[in-house]
Amino acid sequence: MSVTVVVCTYNRCNLLAAALASLAASTLPASFEWEVVVVDNNSSDKTRDVVEEFCRRYPGRFRYLQEAQQGVSHARNAGIRESRGDVLAFMDDDVTVGPEWLWNLTAALQTGEWMGAGGRIIPVWSSNPPKWLPIERLQLSGPFVAFDPGSKPGPLREPPFGANMAFRKEAFEKYGSFRTDLGRRANNLLSNEDTEFGRRLLKNGERLRYEPSAVMLHPVYENRVQKKYLLAWWFAKGRADVAEWGVEPERKWFVAGIPLYLFRRFAAWTLRWLAAIHQSRRFSCKMSVWNIAGQIAECYQHPPRASRQTGAFVEN
Repeated sequence: MSVTVVVCTYNRCNLLAAALASLAASTLPASFEWEVVVVDNNSSDKTRDVVEEFCRRYPGRFRYLQEAQQGVSHARNAGIRESRGDVLAFMDDDVTVGPEWLWNLTAALQTGEWMGAGGRIIPVWSSNPPKWLPIERLQLSGPFVAFDPGSKPGPLREPPFGANMAFRKEAFEKYGSFRTDLGRRANNLLSNEDTEFGRRLLKNGERLRYEPSAVMLHPVYENRVQKKYLLAWWFAKGRADVAEWGVEPERKWFVAGIPLYLFRRFAAWTLRWLAAIHQSRRFSCKMSVWNIAGQIAECYQHPPRASRQTGAFVEN
């Protein structure tokens, strides 16, 4: 088996260096062929210098690739096109992995039993979460890039997160690439490009494996533990959900392209937000309001179809 690790990056040269250093220390069988393709998505810092240093230190192991079209989906798709491996693993540019991470994540994909795999992502907090933060809601969700379905390996019923996932290359040949209308673009917080691909596979009957021993540490930045950031994240998540899923089926009543049920949900959650007493409950409701507002905004700007298909996505 041969594996290509795709690392997409944008203006994080210092964090990238630490992530690549942890990956370079991987412990793998001698027969295991692997490479790392770092996709630079128009960085203006010293990203290229960092990657080229790794290319010099580990000849044949690291490759530098530049992708001019902005957006993580464009970057990941470029990495797919340039990959040489039978299996493609994806990791973020700001994480830390242990020496056995790559083997643990990809070993089960040597046979045809599994089309993909996802590992455990543990958030690393630099300080205690504030009291207003409803951590029970956020711990397993996207703002802090945490993914931990448990301690036992087995089939995934939900898609893995893009920071720690791998797929057989044939998955992309059969089902297409990452959707370029989804995913972050520079400082835009749009999401779902990674989980949409996993859902695409699950809906088509493919099996994905959860591997808890493929552990990855992901930092929780101070700027993400801010109300302004979290509200913006959930607003963008609402937009991404409508872009991916469309509106609920069998809806008949719309105003300016927006289904009426979204207005009802917006009003209901606004009342809960205003009536909540406990500060964490109050902010949890407020995030729901911003999420629904994002759905409304996406419907208004890009009126969705009743539902989305689950077939292949082919990048233009």
